[in-house]
Amino acid sequence: MSDIIKNRYEFVILFDVENGNPNGDPDAGNMPRIDPETGYGLVTDVCLKRKIRNYVETVRENEKGYRIYIKEGIPLNRSDLEAYANLGVDEKTVKEAKKKDNRLDERVRDFMCENFYDIRTFGAVMTTFMKAALNCGQIRGPVQIGFARSIEQVVPQEVTITRVAITTETDAEKKGTEMGRKHIIPYGLYRAEGYVSANLARKVTGFTEADLIPLIARATVEERRDTIALDLVLRAQNPGLNPELVVAAIREHCPDAAPDFVIFHRRAVLDGQFQTWE
Repeated sequence: MSDIIKNRYEFVILFDVENGNPNGDPDAGNMPRIDPETGYGLVTDVCLKRKIRNYVETVRENEKGYRIYIKEGIPLNRSDLEAYANLGVDEKTVKEAKKKDNRLDERVRDFMCENFYDIRTFGAVMTTFMKAALNCGQIRGPVQIGFARSIEQVVPQEVTITRVAITTETDAEKKGTEMGRKHIIPYGLYRAEGYVSANLARKVTGFTEADLIPLIARATVEERRDTIALDLVLRAQNPGLNPELVVAAIREHCPDAAPDFVIFHRRAVLDGQFQTWE
């Protein structure tokens, strides 16, 4: 991984919604969240973090260091036990192991932060470790985001829909469609604020510059006889990635593919939309 971030970042997120429901309220029949006093739309911090988790899981596809801890269908305890297995302990022996190793808490924490992106980013409450009286059960993450609030008042609408799939055989004999409803906001522009704490990244989770801004945007590999060609789109500045570091990583992690000779060739300079910069 790259260097741990050294500076505090404060940021603003602006996103809009058109004919959609950015964050349903389960206590109100899944209607879009609204501040009842002002009429402004709300999106919770939990919802925003969920969207970030889903994005990272999609683009990284379980890449090492970018797994997601809080995800549908995976009990948290299952992921917690991976840390125990890595350290050669289990739920029955962990308390005794802690007496012999006063750094066990730190080693468990480091394993979880290194392997799970959302723990490294947002922190987590890990009940398994808290029950074992480990001091790493609650991790405060360096990235914190507040509620998003619409710039102007929003007016939610309820839309009636029909469904051709019938729920039961009995209903299918009586009707060909079923009626349903969904809630939307015709249009809303939302604003959220957040920050990235360099202090927490350094002391606790190890959140890096690459976690904040991916340094490799695209990568393709082509094998040509006795030559391997890497076609990379790299971030150029603030922060940037020296191609020599890519070669060093190959030599360290894939020694069988380590090159004897390397040539770098810059084909183009691209802008933020990956278009040729002129």
